[in-house]
Amino acid sequence: MGQKKLIRFEAIRHFANVLEYPQNMKGKWQAFFQNNFPLTLELACGKGEYAVGLGRLYPQRNFIGIDIKGNRIWRGAKTALEEDLRNVAFIRSHIDKLTDYFEPAEVSEIWITFPDPQLRGSRAKKRLTHPRFLRLYQKVLAKDGLVHLKTDSPDLYHFTLAVIDLFNLEIVIQSYNVYAQDDISQELSIKTHYEGLDIAQSNRIHYLRFRINRDLPVEKDEVLKQMFREQAD
Repeated sequence: MGQKKLIRFEAIRHFANVLEYPQNMKGKWQAFFQNNFPLTLELACGKGEYAVGLGRLYPQRNFIGIDIKGNRIWRGAKTALEEDLRNVAFIRSHIDKLTDYFEPAEVSEIWITFPDPQLRGSRAKKRLTHPRFLRLYQKVLAKDGLVHLKTDSPDLYHFTLAVIDLFNLEIVIQSYNVYAQDDISQELSIKTHYEGLDIAQSNRIHYLRFRINRDLPVEKDEVLKQMFREQAD
C-alpha cells in the first residue's frame, strides 16, 4: 500500500464524520446527527462527491456515503469537515452489511452513482442494481423510499431497466441522456470523479429513479440470468 493511502487510512480514524464498521448504530442516526432529518445513503460513494454535493443542497437532510476504500472516503470526509457540513458522514464498510447499520424504514433515499458495472456475465450478481442488492435496500428503505442510479454504462442502465420490468417496480424518472435535457436538476448536475473519467466512453449519462414497491421473488433471479445469457449468446 502506498504511503499516501496509509496516511489517509490513519487520518479517517480520527475524523468525527467517519465510522469504520460501526457497532450498535441501528436506529441511532438521529442521535448521531443531532436532528430528525430524513436520511439518504450514497453507496459505493468513492470520493463522496454526491454525499457532499447533496449535503450542500439540502441542509435539512442527512447524508451518509458508504465505501470500503478508506483512502477515497478521506477526500469527501475532509471536504465535509472543512465546510462544516454537519449533515454529511461516511461509513467505511461493505454494502452488503447495510442491515447491520440501519433499521427497517430508517433510510429515505439511496443514490448509486457511477458504480462498477461489472460487465462480465459471471459477475452480474455484483451489480448494485441486481435483485440481491435491491432486496437489501428494501429492508432499510422507507415504504415510499427512492433509489437513484446515475451511470455512464448503457449496459448497467439497460440491465437495471430489465430488473425493474421483471419485478414490475415503479419508475419515477428515467433518462437515457441526462445532459440532453433542457432543464437539469441541481441534483443531477453534481459530477463525480468517475463521471469525468468517462470510462464507458458512451458520451451519455443515464439516470433512473425508482421505487422497490413490490416483493422480489428469488426464483425470478434465474429468469433474469437466462435473459442476459441469451443476449450474450
